[in-house]
Amino acid sequence: MAERFLSNLLIFSRTLRHAGVAVRAGGAADAVRALECVDIGQKADVRDALRTVLIYRHEDRALFDLLFERFWRVWPDPSRRRGPQPMQVPRKLRSSVRLLAPATAGDAHEDRGPDQFNQDDAPLAIQTYSADEAWRHKDFATFTSGDIARATKAMSQLVWDPGQLTTRRWRSGHGHAVDVRRLLRVNSRFGGDLMILPRRRRRTAPRPLILLCDISGSMEPYTRMLLLFAHAMAARSRRIEVFVFATRLTRVTRHFKNRRADQAFPRVQSAVRDWSGGTRIGEAIHAFNVHWARRVLRRRPVALLISDGWDLGDPALLGREVARLQRSVRRLIWLNPLIGSEGYEPLTRGLQAALPFVDEFLSVRNMASLEVLAARLNTVAESR
Repeated sequence: MAERFLSNLLIFSRTLRHAGVAVRAGGAADAVRALECVDIGQKADVRDALRTVLIYRHEDRALFDLLFERFWRVWPDPSRRRGPQPMQVPRKLRSSVRLLAPATAGDAHEDRGPDQFNQDDAPLAIQTYSADEAWRHKDFATFTSGDIARATKAMSQLVWDPGQLTTRRWRSGHGHAVDVRRLLRVNSRFGGDLMILPRRRRRTAPRPLILLCDISGSMEPYTRMLLLFAHAMAARSRRIEVFVFATRLTRVTRHFKNRRADQAFPRVQSAVRDWSGGTRIGEAIHAFNVHWARRVLRRRPVALLISDGWDLGDPALLGREVARLQRSVRRLIWLNPLIGSEGYEPLTRGLQAALPFVDEFLSVRNMASLEVLAARLNTVAESR
């Protein structure tokens, strides 16, 4: 995506020059650095940044704005009979353009000036400004009901596969160990002579997942989306355990077995007594280690601890319990919805005590971060 965006940025600079706009020497390189300082999801900010570094003549501003709006826009479905069509690219620039879909002729020639491009240029569609990219980086706390419905569908399409693990059980197969149980039975037809050595190998099974989700008051803006995330993972895997906590720990795995999220969430909320209460992460993890670890931590699962780190309990207790939990799992991943927000640093006493025992400290504030998490889970190694 980044390479295609940069390619289109170079094409846009050449398009400006071809249209008669005086582009600064080295303006493309300055444009790349300028876009690192603005929110690329805000189209107006991107336009102002590019206008500042690419052009220097006041009389070019109006033409620049016109070309920007026609170049960096969300392209309509090419199958539509009406509506605006993608702008035309000069013939000499076509070699560097990535063709996506042919556009219909329609109204294509109405958008360009008679002195800008050749009349015989065929319309080409270019992938440029994308509303989907901006939505992927939209904060969960600002999601509307439409965004939540869209995110539910997107989560159902993500693949959560923490890999396979080797168990202690055996099965017949091409392995190095001799299957003693089958040895005599297989060779009985040879009069007891050992003519065949049957082999066996270890069984494999999907690696389990453990979710520990903070539903305290400070997590309220993200609670619904994170429970949707937990429901999507539970729908994909039967080997998953879900716990929620604020001041106490509650196991809600059976409530997430319901395929419909709108039916699962009311049951979860009715089962939890401390919903949107205070936060005692250390005590909640201590309760998990004491009462649930032996039941659910078999086969070295991957544990996901979802919390913003605001804790009212003892930091030393949190550090000890997180360290104990890490020793019992294959990988401990702390997911924090505040990572990526402006000026955020993990400076709370609880996080400072726990982070040395966390394998990965990742963001969980938007759909892009969930895609990153899915990719990391799909590459969990046998060793830490």
